[in-house]
Amino acid sequence: MQTKIRFAPALIAALVAGAVFAADKPVATVNGVAIPQAQMDFILKQLAERGAKDSPDLRSKIRDDLITKEVIAQEAVKQGLDKNTDVQNEMAMARQNVLLKTFVQGYQKTAVIPEADLKAEYDKLKTQAAASKEYSVRHILVKTEAEAKAIIADLKKGKKFADLAKAKSQDPGSKDNGGLYDKVQEGQFVPEFDKAMRALAKGQVTQEPVKTQYGYHVIKLEDTRAAQGPSFDEVKSNIQQQMQGQALDKMIADLRAKAKVE
Repeated sequence: MQTKIRFAPALIAALVAGAVFAADKPVATVNGVAIPQAQMDFILKQLAERGAKDSPDLRSKIRDDLITKEVIAQEAVKQGLDKNTDVQNEMAMARQNVLLKTFVQGYQKTAVIPEADLKAEYDKLKTQAAASKEYSVRHILVKTEAEAKAIIADLKKGKKFADLAKAKSQDPGSKDNGGLYDKVQEGQFVPEFDKAMRALAKGQVTQEPVKTQYGYHVIKLEDTRAAQGPSFDEVKSNIQQQMQGQALDKMIADLRAKAKVE
């Protein structure tokens, strides 16, 4: 059976950087070159993080891959591929990327934003959200202006908007719900629809069809309220990530400012 080779970029970069592995009993020795146990342990750790379970069979497969990679790497060096400029550049960038990733991951683990700062940011976002409105709106979408005008006439005769939406609307996202879109904010719809919706008072229906790229709409505003937004617990982790990212960006900017670039 032919072994399927999977080259781990982090492993390659570590080798390129000349990383020193623990002087344990080697996994194997290939043409006099020892493959350290630490390489096996490194791969096992990565696989465990993805849910794999340690087993003799898994270790055997890893050992086989490590031997195959070492055989190929030795042959590549023998052919002088390590002297190729593109190869050297790629290996140097792989090393750089591993260091960058490790740096960022370490920062994310240690740079925990205080709870008070998270709540302060949440309160600021909540205040901004409260300034915007939230709408409950129904609409009926049809292909022609004549159809839309006929629906408006039916509404004036006392027919229920929800019933007409279920029977005639071409919008699959709302027709089964009587044409209702609940808790939507300004800007969620195309401009023509949005403008018509905002011009309505609660309970009002557009008296002329509203044309958009989708067809002709008859719109009814059910209700409007200040936007509520999610609770602190619902968005806490997102705010944490956002603030960590902002802090990381600032730190990187500071490092760049201090660096001597010629």
